[in-house]
Amino acid sequence: EVQLVESGGGLAQPGGSLRLSCATSGFTFDDYTVGWFRQSPKGREGISCISNTDDSTYYADSVKGRFTILNDHVKNTVYLQMNYLKPEDTGIYFCAADPIRGLCINPYDYWGQGIQVTVSS
Repeated sequence: EVQLVESGGGLAQPGGSLRLSCATSGFTFDDYTVGWFRQSPKGREGISCISNTDDSTYYADSVKGRFTILNDHVKNTVYLQMNYLKPEDTGIYFCAADPIRGLCINPYDYWGQGIQVTVSS
């Protein structure tokens, strides 16, 4: 059974940092692309994705230079380090995985339950 479990969300002040984790199981990690998608009133946006095959990455323009995606091939976990957070980063962050689709090209096959990130003073 494929499982994606997000952790690390919560409340942060503008300019602060949070690190999201996506622990995966039930599939061959190195064969999949894993990414983070943000749900907000604007819709669902692919924020950052990483190919576990060649470690190539994608970042949405809105987060370039502030967010970093990393993968751990031993722990089968993908992290999203979020720095210099802005109120517009607020939303529900979903971890998703797919064996075929490109970096942050929706729809992905497997999804976590989502985790809330709120950036507010």
